Amino acid sequence: PATSDQIEKKGRVARHCLNLGSYNYLGFADDWNATCGKDVIASLDEFPVSTGSSRFELGSTVLHAKLEKLVANFIGKEDAVCFNMGFNTNTTTIPALVGSQDLLISDELNHTSIVNGARASGAAIRTFRHNNSNHLEGIIREAIIMGRPKSRRPWGKILVIVEGIYSMEGEYCNLRAIVDVCKKYGAYVYLDEAHSIGAMGPSGRGCAEYCGVDTNDIDVMMGTFTKSFGGMGGYIAASKEVVAFLRSECKGSTFHNSLSPVVCQQVISAFRVINGEDGSTRGQEKLTALRDNSNYMRMKLTDMGLHVLGNYDSPIMPVMLYNPTKIAAFSRECFKRGLAVVVVGFPAVPILMSRARFCISAGHTRKDLDRALCEIDEIADILKLRYVRSTLG
Repeated sequence: PATSDQIEKKGRVARHCLNLGSYNYLGFADDWNATCGKDVIASLDEFPVSTGSSRFELGSTVLHAKLEKLVANFIGKEDAVCFNMGFNTNTTTIPALVGSQDLLISDELNHTSIVNGARASGAAIRTFRHNNSNHLEGIIREAIIMGRPKSRRPWGKILVIVEGIYSMEGEYCNLRAIVDVCKKYGAYVYLDEAHSIGAMGPSGRGCAEYCGVDTNDIDVMMGTFTKSFGGMGGYIAASKEVVAFLRSECKGSTFHNSLSPVVCQQVISAFRVINGEDGSTRGQEKLTALRDNSNYMRMKLTDMGLHVLGNYDSPIMPVMLYNPTKIAAFSRECFKRGLAVVVVGFPAVPILMSRARFCISAGHTRKDLDRALCEIDEIADILKLRYVRSTLG
């Protein structure tokens, strides 16, 4: 890669930025050489970068089997199956689980991958108000009483889909109440832990651990390896019967190229660190640092008078900009000061709900965060963002 001097000679300017936007919750992208690098590089001696085939055909290796067993044991489910892309894990799994005779009930703020999977399934779709278990219960009761439109026959199955941490809100799921409602009426629960696995709970086991919910009460658990494990791809963990069905019927397993064996090793190595199997306390230190950094950043942003969404302990913190004209201005002002941030506007969020979204990492030092907070404080004055103190910012 070109150095800063080489880039400047070509008439371009290189700028070193503090990364406040990437999914690197446990910091494996920062200390890769010390944590995962040795085993990942060594895996290239035995395995190719790509298997060149789907899991259904010739795309399975011993690393895939090892990773799936690790995931199942870590979460507390009977079995798991891995996919090569997190987004496609949802978009291909949901159509395999439900069809035209079924009802899918989705939180109104669920991710686009869930929305796409729901639409592709052909199932009837209802949405419930965000994290509102009472509204969910009303929808399920009505569905059971009224049955399917026209015929009034019972629904084949009712599947409720929620997320562990909502990626545009920074809020965690009201999982205990939602699971209780689903158990009461015999509905199935599908939990998307893309942002919560590895980032929530005392040992990083996600939203279920954080909320004190037995994973046996959650029928299907989805997650990704991109946010906390420094890899890519996703997984579905469930009963042996469900996983066996998905291996043969889910398009993500039967048609998509399998997850790279090298990436499998990366995730396996990350699991070893998180579980303390590397002989160190680095995994627990990462979990503690992520929680402390997240809460520190959230507290300081709130003290500035910014409107910060989400819950404490969540590594995602959206700061509301509201006015769409402030989206590009905030991004540019941050970039000028050496901060790389993500800004979000329509259609990802409603047009008057524009926001900046900070993702905090265990790899951030307190010095990094203090520097970022100092710059953001200055930008808040320039762009009038202190909405907690005044409606005019």
